Order: sequence, then structure tokens, then C-alpha cells
Amino acid sequence: MLRYPDIDPVAFSLGPVQVHWYGLAYLAGLAFAWWLGVRRCARPDVPVRREQVDDLIFYSALGVVLGGRMGYALFYGGERLAEDPLWLLRVWQGGMSFHGGLIGVIVAMYWFSRSRNLPFGGVLDLAALMTPMGLALGRLGNFIGQELWGRPTDVPWAMVFPADPLQLARHPSQLYQFALEGVLLFLILLWFSARPRPTWALAGLFCAGYGCLRFIAEFFREPDAHIGFHAFGWLTRGQLLCLPMIALGLFLMVWAYRRQPAAGGCQNETVSGSAAGHTRQRRAQG
Repeated sequence: MLRYPDIDPVAFSLGPVQVHWYGLAYLAGLAFAWWLGVRRCARPDVPVRREQVDDLIFYSALGVVLGGRMGYALFYGGERLAEDPLWLLRVWQGGMSFHGGLIGVIVAMYWFSRSRNLPFGGVLDLAALMTPMGLALGRLGNFIGQELWGRPTDVPWAMVFPADPLQLARHPSQLYQFALEGVLLFLILLWFSARPRPTWALAGLFCAGYGCLRFIAEFFREPDAHIGFHAFGWLTRGQLLCLPMIALGLFLMVWAYRRQPAAGGCQNETVSGSAAGHTRQRRAQG
């Protein structure tokens, strides 16, 4: 059994304000997404230009926070929300959902693309590549904060989390999710994005890939105590939410390749869509 590294969840304090590592992980994820967006916007198959990356990050952050909180309230805290609707606004009490954040980001990207006359599919493809490392950093924040730990186990790398009232040796499932949903998914998307592909295919691969990897990781993660297991007595709420995500991802990939069967079709559509958007902007400025 491994010893849990006793790291203070509070990174530092500014008077009465405590800054947690989890919050810093969110900021680091946004910073990485901004850096990657700046690098990728120079490519001809990316419709977003350098001067638009800052706004893209702002819209993404808004979608993550609002969607993540509302998603958690609906997917995991329905009874609590019904008893105390104002709990939704008390974000400092914790509670964020990836699946809710995903919906929030999709809505935000649609808003962003429409307001700037950019192709929605091309913007979503870029957002898909920018997301996994933020998820990885978020899981590290969960690990440091002793949240979302794993199920009891006797594997040699099991850990006893000091905050666990039962003091059981558990899977460090946050690190599994860091490796699978974060690092591995990013490497897969990075490899895929370097090849000719139709628009929407990268976003589809993200949905299907994340859904599959999260489904696997959930087998090692302790389900929420107030929810437990669902279908067949072994599926978690997170796994059920991943099923439509996998189906959507596969649909998007099949639809994208049938819609643009020619290799490199994504570049033609994305560039033409971006050029059209810039032309409309120039006319508006004129």
C-alpha cells in the first residue's frame, strides 16, 4: 500500500480568502487551453484567429462554470435542489459535473461561433483538443483535495485517504482519470488532429473517447454515497451519463465522414467558412 502524500488542499491564503489547489488547477487548465489555442490558430484548418482566442477561452470558462454547476445540481443533487433552490448559487460548497460542463461549453461555443460568423463544427473541433489537459489538471485537484476517491481494494498501490471516515485502502481513481480522460485522450486527439479529417470528426472522437475512458474509470471510483449504483446493481450515474455521450460521438464521426468523404475535406470547409466570416467582418467594418 502506498502512503497518501499529505498535501494541504489550500495552496495559500490571502487574508480570510483561501485559495485551493482545485481552483488553481482550473486556472492552469484554462491557461494551457489558451496556449494551445494560440499555437493551433496558425493552422489553415482552424477557423479561429489569434485575436479571437481570448474570447474563446472566456466563453469556454463561462460554459464550464455555469454548465458544470447546473449539471451537478440536476444530475447529482436533484433532491437537495428541490429542498433548497438557493443551494445552486452556493458554488463555494462544491459540486461540479463534467457532463453538465460539456453541455455548457457546447452552448458557449455555439454562441461564440454565431457571434463571429465562424463554422460551429470547426470551433468545436478546436475546443475538443483544448479540453483534455484541463480535465487532467482537474483530477489532480481532486486528488489533492481528497475528493472522488476510489473503491476499496487490496492492490499494492492502494491508498488510505486521511479524509476517508472509514479509513479503507482505496484505488487512487483520481489518478486513473488523470491518466485516461486527460493525458491519454489528449494524445489520441493530438494524433488524430494531425491527419486529414472532416469537420466535426475531432469533436466526435472526443465525445466517444471520453465516454469510453470515463466508463472504464468509473469501475474503480466510489459512487456518490447519496446515489449509489443504478442499472444491474453495478452501473454508476457517471457511466449512465457516458452512454449517450458515446452514442453522440460515434454518430458525429460517421456523419462527418459520410458528409465529407474526401481526405482533407475539413480543411476546405473550415478555411472557406473562416474566410467567409472574415470577409463579412471586413464589410461590416467598412
